[in-house]
Amino acid sequence: MAQIENKEIQRWDLATLDKVPDADYIDNDFAIFNNIDNVPIFDYPTRIDLSVMAICLSGHAKVGINLKDYTLKKNDMIIITPDQIVQLYENTDDFSGLFFVLSHAFTDEIMVTLDRILPIFFYVKDNPCTVLTDEEVSSVMKYHSFLWEKVRNTNNVYRREITKNIIRALVVEMYSVFEAHIPEKRFKSRKEELFESFLLSVSRNFIKERSVTFYADQLFLTPKHLSRVIKEISGRSAGEWIDEQVVLEAKARLKTSSQTIQEVSDQLGFPNQSFFGKYFKHHTGMSPSEYRKV
Repeated sequence: MAQIENKEIQRWDLATLDKVPDADYIDNDFAIFNNIDNVPIFDYPTRIDLSVMAICLSGHAKVGINLKDYTLKKNDMIIITPDQIVQLYENTDDFSGLFFVLSHAFTDEIMVTLDRILPIFFYVKDNPCTVLTDEEVSSVMKYHSFLWEKVRNTNNVYRREITKNIIRALVVEMYSVFEAHIPEKRFKSRKEELFESFLLSVSRNFIKERSVTFYADQLFLTPKHLSRVIKEISGRSAGEWIDEQVVLEAKARLKTSSQTIQEVSDQLGFPNQSFFGKYFKHHTGMSPSEYRKV
């Protein structure tokens, strides 16, 4: 575990990556491409702050994820989640694929519900590489082509929102794909059960309760033990999960309702609009009013 936490390990996100030739971007939040020959992340073990979905179309590549090796062949899909350590050991000259890369913030904007993502989260954590059928690959290829077309249209002021909605559709499509691959009965470790119980409790109580101590008490644990388990299972702290749920709810209300910012602040249990504004900006980089305009 000491190797995983090595401070010398490089970190990579879309802001620090040299632009990949033949790729298209939306700011530092989303990238789409089909060639990894010039992606520097894979030259050495790198901790990523991104979500990546890739599908091999031809050739093969040997990839390391958290010090475990995987060989990608035709029709293999690999999903890499934030804070994992990645390295590409080798790839054949004829290697090609489909690549979707999302920043953590952009992933949050997709606003996937916890009850749906949990089974997939646990499955992908243990099985980052999944073999798809020809039909499943064909379906993802259509999304990839359509997304790339929309991302390239830089003259469209709604490009970002259009891209997010196409990705939402792709995520829903992937739910059906994973349902065909995830075993109906999968034994969960005690730590995974605690993580799931924590997230479900957060989803029910986050408007009124935002302290780790509250959720630890609900699970009959000490805050220190709960925090350690959540970090070990997800790579993120308990406080980050709580904040994410609050921010996602705030985003949803700001975008989909006619409520004033004061009303949203009140309904989310903030002491005043000013405190809500500072909290929201701290986590999103923009004020609630600015967010409503994007």
